[in-house]
Amino acid sequence: MNSSSHTHWRKSSYSQNGGNCIEVATPSPAATIPLRDSKDPTGPTLLLPASSFSTFIASLKTGHDLR
Repeated sequence: MNSSSHTHWRKSSYSQNGGNCIEVATPSPAATIPLRDSKDPTGPTLLLPASSFSTFIASLKTGHDLR
């Protein structure tokens, strides 16, 4: 999926300009969460199931390794 099809992209307020960041789009439908590389806004989009994205975010908050 091309990332230009999502119009409401955002990245973390903790992101620094020029950093290694991902952006998240407002999903529609909410069952999948679109992600893209902030340095390549016209590049490909990764679509994650909402449950996987929630697990990913929870692991970041607790510092757990998902490997």
